[in-house]
Amino acid sequence: MLAVVDCGTAIDPPNVERQIRGAIIYGLSAALFGKIDIENGRIVPENFDTYPVLTLDDAPYITVEIDDLRVALGLAGEIGTPGIAPAVGNAIFAATGQRLRSLPFTLG
Repeated sequence: MLAVVDCGTAIDPPNVERQIRGAIIYGLSAALFGKIDIENGRIVPENFDTYPVLTLDDAPYITVEIDDLRVALGLAGEIGTPGIAPAVGNAIFAATGQRLRSLPFTLG
């Protein structure tokens, strides 16, 4: 996976790369496993210790390139999270012809 980041001038590029990698893993986890059930009026899982996340063994190799245009400072934050589910959805559509419109993605 390749992520190109335009966050303005990166003060700490290695930290920006780690932030983007983590955001992509979080977004992939939501796209693939992010179902939240409600039982008896309570949310299940109740905490992150029972929330399924992508493991290192299943994670893709992620390359992060920072587009440093030497412009004003910007923010990196979680900019890697929102775009990953649509990208996976488009890849599934390209491979299967099936357009999935809800998370987590399940073929059926």
